[in-house]
Amino acid sequence: MCFSATASFTAGAGLLLVGGVTTRLVKRHSELPYAAIPILFGIQQIIEGTLWLTFPDKAPVLNTVLTYGFSIFSHVLWPTYVPIAIYFIEVVAWRRKAILATAAGGSIVGLYLLYFLISLPIRAEAATGHIDYVSPHFYIQIVMALYVLGTCVSPLLSSQRWVKLFGVAAIVSFSAAAAYYLAWFISVWCFFAAVMSVMVLMFFLRRPSEPVEPN
Repeated sequence: MCFSATASFTAGAGLLLVGGVTTRLVKRHSELPYAAIPILFGIQQIIEGTLWLTFPDKAPVLNTVLTYGFSIFSHVLWPTYVPIAIYFIEVVAWRRKAILATAAGGSIVGLYLLYFLISLPIRAEAATGHIDYVSPHFYIQIVMALYVLGTCVSPLLSSQRWVKLFGVAAIVSFSAAAAYYLAWFISVWCFFAAVMSVMVLMFFLRRPSEPVEPN
């Protein structure tokens, strides 16, 4: 969680626990990427918790490594991984094609942001209850649109109720983070998104015993 080291470690431990449950509920190999989302969020939160401990100037090299580690998750992994994970659990043909299109958009923005992570330095700055990740890039509106397409729109295209709710929660949290925490958007939204792992758990607990009929 972005607000303190203790909160990050607590959130990370809880998410790893949730991820342990979701992965044990997997019935088909195609479900594993979606089930692993809480685990990946947990790792990301633990990275940020450790990053908190490097301020101010306690371990500059470790600070840089952790900053890039967190940014790989936030900038590159999520817009690429989320639509692909949802694609694998979708059974309706036209929805799979639509989700695949969002995966293409998410992958494009992920590669674009990866380029800037490699070519331009990124740094993390601690503030009161937040971490600001300073990473310059251009075409911000287009980048944000493709990022939302991958992380928020792709779940809405699912035929599964709890996956759609994951998308609704993603859009609400994305909007709230942008409106109230713009300066620390990446850190805050990643926490809000991590909380959405509960939706992932509910998908596995409440899913129908048979795949949804194509429509």
